[in-house]
Amino acid sequence: MSLENKKVVLAASRKTEEMSTLIQKRGGQSIVRSLQGTVFLNDTQVREDLKKIVEEQFDWMIFTTGMGLNTMLELAEEMQLKEELLQMIQQTQTGARGYKTLAALKKIQAAPAAKDDDGTVNGLIDKLNDFDFDGKRVMVQLHGENAPSLIQYLENKGATVMPVLPYKHIDPDLETVERFCQEVMQEEVDAVCFTAAIQVRSLFKYVDEKGYREKIQKAFQSRPLAVAVGKVTAEALQDEGIHRIIQPEHERMGAMIVELSNYYETQESKQ
Repeated sequence: MSLENKKVVLAASRKTEEMSTLIQKRGGQSIVRSLQGTVFLNDTQVREDLKKIVEEQFDWMIFTTGMGLNTMLELAEEMQLKEELLQMIQQTQTGARGYKTLAALKKIQAAPAAKDDDGTVNGLIDKLNDFDFDGKRVMVQLHGENAPSLIQYLENKGATVMPVLPYKHIDPDLETVERFCQEVMQEEVDAVCFTAAIQVRSLFKYVDEKGYREKIQKAFQSRPLAVAVGKVTAEALQDEGIHRIIQPEHERMGAMIVELSNYYETQESKQ
């Protein structure tokens, strides 16, 4: 079987049973090491941010998730600020990452001046290159974590950036992350399946705190194979210096396991 004698780590916190079953059916051993932590509604802070947004003037409003934008609108409605926020979004130049964000903007009759072609932050940055941000005030809606490349890009272009995080990320169990790091650095596992960029960010936050970065990067160049569920997750891995990555054509967890199986079948056929 294609995953026979293979140890596959699942970095996810959801649908791990389904993925484990798919791995085991192909003869592999699944190990769950959730790197995701938890995400909760950052209610109080976002209410303060919304007051500031409608009181001040922004040249750009950039949205990175449809869920985050919808949450801002829902909270604004509770605060009786929804009309002011809608008007501001519709009258301000906007940027959008991802098709769900684009759909959320379309629903409120807002057409973005810049949108990515591939669902990634880097894809959005490529489109933003056509605009001048020097001296501009930019609101950036994020999800659960900062997007350092986007914030840094805008600041390097001379913008003043106000990040808004409708959802706040809490770090995963540190004992689990440490155990995972040891397994990777000692090359005890064959593959690691990442199903969200936040898993990658959480891992490397811990890795940098512990001074493991070089060892982790070296390990991923050797035995453990990084498997990304889609483009955004693969982009996060590449940003952290992991380049030996496979990913499915269709962004689905099941497709990711099939892609991993196919990879090993191809490798075996070459031997």
